[in-house]
Amino acid sequence: MTKSNNTPIKRTQRDYSLGFKLQVVDAVEKGDMTYKQAQKIYGIQGRSTVLTWLRKHGKMDWTQSPKMTMPKSPKAKESPAQKIKR
Repeated sequence: MTKSNNTPIKRTQRDYSLGFKLQVVDAVEKGDMTYKQAQKIYGIQGRSTVLTWLRKHGKMDWTQSPKMTMPKSPKAKESPAQKIKR
């Protein structure tokens, strides 16, 4: 998959066999690597290619991206007038 000078070979979508896709999906779902690491290691160019494979062939629910929420601090609920009184 790599040239002699260790630069990844650019590939097209047609180059990926079903077995290869399943191997990448399995490695990501086992936790061996993240999908971004899989892209880099296997020379997969498309940013969403591995995510598409995970949604299509994976056993986990990859349909929604995880939502990160910040815990609300008590100060966030204060109005400007309450802040002035302190």
